[in-house]
Amino acid sequence: MSSVGAGFRLARAGWVLVREGVIAALPGEELSGLPKFGWRLARLFTRRRALAYERSDRLAKAVVRLGPSYVKLGQFLATRPDVVGNDMALDLAMLQDKMHTFPRTEAVAAIEASLGRKVGDLYAEFGNPVAAASIAQVHAAEAIHDGAATKVAVKVIRPGVRRRFFQDLESYFLAAHLQEKYIPSSRRLRPVEVTETLAQTTKIEMDLRLEAAALSELGENTKDDPGFRVPSVDWERTGRDVLTMEWVDGVKMNNIAGLEEAGHDLKAIAANLVQSFLRHTLRDGFFHADMHPGNLFVEEDGTIVAVDLGIAGRLGKKERRFLAEILYGFIMRDYLRVAEVHFEAGYVPRQHDVAAFAQAIRAIGEPIHGQPAETISMAKLLTLLFEVTELFDMATRPELILLQKTMVVVEGVARTLDPAFNMWKTAEPVVGGWIAGNLGPRGMMIDARDGAKALLTLARQAPELAARTDRLSREIDLMAEHGLRFDETTARAIGRAEARYSRSGRVALWVIALTLVYIAWKIL
Repeated sequence: MSSVGAGFRLARAGWVLVREGVIAALPGEELSGLPKFGWRLARLFTRRRALAYERSDRLAKAVVRLGPSYVKLGQFLATRPDVVGNDMALDLAMLQDKMHTFPRTEAVAAIEASLGRKVGDLYAEFGNPVAAASIAQVHAAEAIHDGAATKVAVKVIRPGVRRRFFQDLESYFLAAHLQEKYIPSSRRLRPVEVTETLAQTTKIEMDLRLEAAALSELGENTKDDPGFRVPSVDWERTGRDVLTMEWVDGVKMNNIAGLEEAGHDLKAIAANLVQSFLRHTLRDGFFHADMHPGNLFVEEDGTIVAVDLGIAGRLGKKERRFLAEILYGFIMRDYLRVAEVHFEAGYVPRQHDVAAFAQAIRAIGEPIHGQPAETISMAKLLTLLFEVTELFDMATRPELILLQKTMVVVEGVARTLDPAFNMWKTAEPVVGGWIAGNLGPRGMMIDARDGAKALLTLARQAPELAARTDRLSREIDLMAEHGLRFDETTARAIGRAEARYSRSGRVALWVIALTLVYIAWKIL
């Protein structure tokens, strides 16, 4: 029955997207056959008033109608331009959390259930909500610290949001499986894997203890950084459904007039923002991945404070080296080195020719060298790079896509503050410093030390590895002699799973088809 329910919810979502004109706004003239017929049918059923709106406005209205889980889906897909395309990703990135607030009494009940204490014992004062998002809302409150009342921000999970999310996730998985089964060209994008990533990301975001831990980690990484910080966490008043943190007094970065009125140097703020992001990415391998201007405040002394760390990105040492070397390679016009880095990292299969790949990269890099530096977008460069690597069978790298998306947002904010912003000149001290420290003699010494540690660890595990290799060798010999065999229980389980999957898919398709026929009948 869950598949039937998922089918109905999926059909309803499709109908809302049609009625609000989202499907009609897509470039359907480029389609052919059945997809083009569906696009034309969607235009026929679109509300007339929806046709007057821009595509981003239509999308926002549809997503708000569908509920908080679709707001979060839209924001998540904005981090995957490889899946939805760059234009749609930019539209989705504009989906700000402008949800309706829920009553203060429900927030109080959630806090008391999560922390096991009365709100009156936790806070000297607990106010009404001041902001609401898809997963949680924020209240202003006061807590007693060292005998003095301190203003704090209290983030509380939206009641019932987990149940709603998990119901809608069933629909997303159904759509992903159907897409992989009936649209072979989409399999490269791994829709089921993308949905699994969304599910995992959402689970993390709905446990506010994990967001508190991310704030704590980023706070430790940046405690000595100039001009950047995150709010401190009140762990005594933080649980799965509630996060209490320092209240931030500052001007939001999307309030340009307010920043100018406060006397801030917008050019300095833009440079500080980009350098801070690159420093977190290259030095720490841990960065705030939702740095839209609504999540950034500027304090009186010009310090940037980043809030809402529900989405964070991580890069390993290999990915950080990859990023630094390709940026440096483009600066130095060393396209062969950029190509070699892709092959060394294992991102491009070995059957491709390095020289041919370098030629493709040159097609990206050469046009930018004839332009003024302030017009060259580092984020656009990475976007073009990932488009080219797709031609050479480079598998989707979610961590790099998230980095590229965040860089698009950060660079966009910087150019809003300073239209003549020079991304390359601003980034050079951070990127150049990291390369000098990690790819020069000092970096070679660090790599040698890490290699020696790895060899020592391997030597300690040698006896166990030898025993496991011996067991594996015997098992392979038995398989070669008798063939691969399943026990009866495993064979039956595989058969039941396959039958259930096929039956669920057919039921869901019938449900969607009947629902659409019913809707069309009611309209006509």
